[in-house]
Formats: sequence, structure tokens, C-alpha cells
Amino acid sequence: MQFDAIAPYLIEIHCKITRVLDGDSCMVQNIFSKDEKEIRLYGLDAPENKRNRKLIEDEKKARVAGEFLIQLGRKSTDFVLTIAPPGTNVTLITEEKYFFDFYKRQLAYIILPDGSCLNETLITEGYAKALDEYYCSNLAKYQQLNFLAKQSAKGLYAFTSIF
Repeated sequence: MQFDAIAPYLIEIHCKITRVLDGDSCMVQNIFSKDEKEIRLYGLDAPENKRNRKLIEDEKKARVAGEFLIQLGRKSTDFVLTIAPPGTNVTLITEEKYFFDFYKRQLAYIILPDGSCLNETLITEGYAKALDEYYCSNLAKYQQLNFLAKQSAKGLYAFTSIF
């Protein structure tokens, strides 16, 4: 994963995933201070894995039944659990200008122990789609990766072209 050398980033090391909430967010804890916070992944969106306000919005936008979206959301969550289960040590990279989302969750790229970026892997493998709702310096790349995943019917795209 490459980052824009001009944009200032905050890098947090010594973190571990404590809980995977869904395909695009998780709880992360500093292993020394034990401070825990919710992280929303930059540049992507995954279907919800339970009924909530966003699921209702997604049903209307995609014109897809909520129960089907929940099934897709569970597949996305399960994929995250296979590559980044609770206990996984991670590094967080946050763009300083775009630190929080609307709900005051910290936005971040999650770097896994093997050096791969969880955000990028989710899109490449078709378990999340590129999203331009919040600024992301890698958005153009993520849109291209999303297009390729969709064309190859990877991940969730094996079941639908819209989610």
C-alpha cells in the first residue's frame, strides 16, 4: 500500500483488534494503555450484518431486500474474522485532515502483521465496495479495485452486482 507523501498521517502502533463489528468497522485497543476505540475503515462500505437505520437506507438505495443484505453483511464480517480476528496486532494509519466520520468514529487504514492493508484486501476480494462518502486519498485506486472485483464476481459479487 502506498500513501501520498504530502498528506500528513498519524501512525499508531501497538494496537490489536478486540472485536470485529462488521465488514467495515472494528474495535481496536492500545496494548499498553488498554484504551479502546471504534475504527471505521477508510474508503469502503460493507453491507450491514444486522437491522439498523443504515440497513433501511441501503435497502432503498440498492433496491435489495434487507434480509439479503444482512446475509451479505455476515459474509463480509466472516471474511474479516478470517484475516483479522480479535487478537490480531495491527497498525493504524489515519489521514490527519480526515480523522473522524460523521459519527465521531476514527477513520483509519488498518495494516495487518504481514504488511497488507485490510481496507484494500476487503475491496480487492469483493467483500466491500469503494465509497466516496468520506475523503480517502486512495479512493481512485479503491474504485479501480472494486471494478475489477465486480467484473471477476469475487466475494459478495458472486451473489449480486449491487450491495
